[in-house]
Amino acid sequence: MAASAGPTKITWKLQEFVAHSGNVTCLMLGKNSGRLLATGGEDCRVNLWSVSKPNCIMSLTGHSTPVECIQFKDSEELVVAGSQSGSLRIWDLEAAKILRTLSGHKSNICSLDFHPFGEFVASGSMDTNVKLWDIRRKGCVMTYKGHTNAVRCLRFSPDGRWIAAAGDDSTVKLWDLSAAKILTEFTDHTGPVNTVEFHPNEYLLASGSSDRTIKFWDLEKFKMVSCTEVESTPVRCILFNPDGSCLYSGSQDSLHVYGWEPPRCFDVLPVNWGRAADLAICSNQLIGASFSQVTVSTFVVDLNRVKKTGSIVQGVVEDEKLFNLPVTKGAAIRRNYERPLTTCSRPQSKVKEEPESEGRIPSAEEEKDDKESTAEIRNPEEYKEIFQPQNAIARTPPRRTDPFPAPPEDDTILAKEVEKVTAPTEIYSPGVKRLQPDQLNFTPTATSTPVSQPEAPIIPIAKNEPIGLKVADFLPPQNNKLADLSDEDAVSQIRKGHDTMCVVLTSRFKNLDTVRAVWTTGDVKTSIDSAVTMNDLAIIVDILNIINLKPALWKLDLCPSIIPQIDKLLQSKYESYVQTGCTSLKLILQRFGPLMADNLVPSPSIGVDITREERHQKCKLCYKQLKNLLPILQNKAGLSGRQGSAFRELQLLMAAFE
Repeated sequence: MAASAGPTKITWKLQEFVAHSGNVTCLMLGKNSGRLLATGGEDCRVNLWSVSKPNCIMSLTGHSTPVECIQFKDSEELVVAGSQSGSLRIWDLEAAKILRTLSGHKSNICSLDFHPFGEFVASGSMDTNVKLWDIRRKGCVMTYKGHTNAVRCLRFSPDGRWIAAAGDDSTVKLWDLSAAKILTEFTDHTGPVNTVEFHPNEYLLASGSSDRTIKFWDLEKFKMVSCTEVESTPVRCILFNPDGSCLYSGSQDSLHVYGWEPPRCFDVLPVNWGRAADLAICSNQLIGASFSQVTVSTFVVDLNRVKKTGSIVQGVVEDEKLFNLPVTKGAAIRRNYERPLTTCSRPQSKVKEEPESEGRIPSAEEEKDDKESTAEIRNPEEYKEIFQPQNAIARTPPRRTDPFPAPPEDDTILAKEVEKVTAPTEIYSPGVKRLQPDQLNFTPTATSTPVSQPEAPIIPIAKNEPIGLKVADFLPPQNNKLADLSDEDAVSQIRKGHDTMCVVLTSRFKNLDTVRAVWTTGDVKTSIDSAVTMNDLAIIVDILNIINLKPALWKLDLCPSIIPQIDKLLQSKYESYVQTGCTSLKLILQRFGPLMADNLVPSPSIGVDITREERHQKCKLCYKQLKNLLPILQNKAGLSGRQGSAFRELQLLMAAFE
């Protein structure tokens, strides 16, 4: 159930959490339920999560090198992970145990996929080979050679007859499993291919590349159908809508919605997910996931409010001609896949097997690996609910029909709701601005002069009355003398905004917990950087208030990350934020001002002094950032009271740089 405080957003961040003790290297969403997430890390573990839940369900061990890629079986009963050593491990999630360990690749595993019907898994590697494995017999059925560089992505066709594989050699190859030969290859991409996806019904394949395009391929005529316009960043992940009507593309901080006949872009949405790693669809919501260092973030896009065809779903479209193109049903264009009526247990008999796979007996080393692999259940309740449902026969996570709740669309609404129940805190939660495809511009702009905006009233730290609370909000209308609220209506009125506040506080708690987890490692710099990426000034203020109490924590390395945040704090409407910004800036100028002034011009030295050069570059960057603050200090130095005094003191300290 969505929040009741007005219109909801089209896109929003669902959660952010620390997933591993080392850097996260890969992740995968379960496409069947859209609610299951697997992550792999440099700690050699595979961790399983329920989307929107903060705790790990299960942690899978056994790999001795970092995990490079992960894939769920369609039913989500099995998960396979490949490592840098070239080995694969398959776990049975219901039984919570290792099922198979498969070895044969000579280098990193880069891509994986399960056969849609049989007990087979395909793997692509940096050794340029694609291998097909028989899970039951623990052997390699076939090795497909032909790529000249790493195989970054592969997919089985929906009918299980073909494998599409692509990678760093910029080619997409299509293999026929029954004939054990290549059907065709597409060479039109000019950069590495990062992702391939089959249309759910039609003989159509899509491929996304670092050349920033998506190409659509007809699998009957083996030729290109169309190509999207060049995006601003490489295409990292793509996903067809379940009904096959459109294709979603996840790029850097944006989601594109494409059609292919004729080629057109239906919609473009900015989403602050950074580098999107995977997409899934659940309850008519698109779930996107990304990772950075040790953290994983998930995002939600409300597909009810996204244009997926030529018709207008919501809102006014400025260029209606773009979206009023005739849409032809896929079935009339090309034939559909013929799926078998019963699940096949093996590819057709024409498949040539690797000699070593016939009657293969697992080696003692592989048996030892299986014994050392464990599935540690971290959250028994979630595990039982997802992998051992009492009311289901099939081993699949239960489908939940309730969509994820959305926060309010308007920042002002959110701020008002927060002010009603808590002390003033600044909330950075930008609403989505709908963009037409020709309006999207990702070119950053920088200026040293603040943009002139109407001055927002400063909200003081302390007031004699609650901020944002009005007695009239809790009383019946005055113009209706006989109006009496029922108990239910009165409680509803009092609880107005409660859900929104819970969303805000939950999000803030998760963000602070993420920063705290990094902080406990003793790396203050990484803690600051992770807080900055959250785009929440409240988190920055909390951290700065701690560092300000212990000046010994201040290092020159922190200044380039913190000074831009101080710029935002000094322009905040909250007095507490301004005060924190002034205190932090004062400490920086007092501790590092003379050092920066002395290192603006590099002193001559004999030979190469790397430390001195690095210090010079940091001081130059900090100097440039501090100069950008001068207009703000000059503008606010004329204020009266404590704030004006603080800004005037900062002006004096900045005089050393003039």
